[in-house]
Amino acid sequence: MAEALQQRLAAQLLQRIHDGTYPPGSTFPSYRSIAAEHGAGHGAAYRAVQILRAAGHLEGQPRGRLTVRDAPGVRTLADPDAEWPHGRGETERSRPRASNDLALRLQCPPGVQVACERVELLDPDGRPAMLVTTWRRGRRSTHTSVRISVSMHRMSADEAHLLGMPAGTLALLVDRTRQDADGKVVEVADLILPADRWTVGS
Repeated sequence: MAEALQQRLAAQLLQRIHDGTYPPGSTFPSYRSIAAEHGAGHGAAYRAVQILRAAGHLEGQPRGRLTVRDAPGVRTLADPDAEWPHGRGETERSRPRASNDLALRLQCPPGVQVACERVELLDPDGRPAMLVTTWRRGRRSTHTSVRISVSMHRMSADEAHLLGMPAGTLALLVDRTRQDADGKVVEVADLILPADRWTVGS
């Protein structure tokens, strides 16, 4: 409940940055004034501001006055199959059973246990750039071809939290399917990229 309130407040504040209420270079309101204006507790206001700071919308010291950063530059992910050249953040590994949708993508029976890995890929400055979740059966194996499709996606609370953004933020969802020389699927992945920072393609 508290986290939902913080995410909702962060989304409202982000909207004010986007609509020019708080333009780039301006001093951002204090936690106290945000709490009073929105009828929220100081803790919720503090956390909402920290979400925006972690996402790169604000700059300055946490105990000092924060200012609104210029809009982040938009980068292009030219090759979603290439190795990521920068750092990696937290990695989670699990062994779930394939849902019907995942089984269809992996070309395996539903309920089969698969290997899952979710990792934060970081910008050169160490901030989260995208979230990548991969699934495969058995060991990692070499692929010779890849299929890519791109769609729009609203970030879940979990995805947004890992990327330091408000829940519901618009993202690009890159569906990546890797195949071997015989056309057999060896791995599928979802890449979640904030839509205000990324385009996909050459």
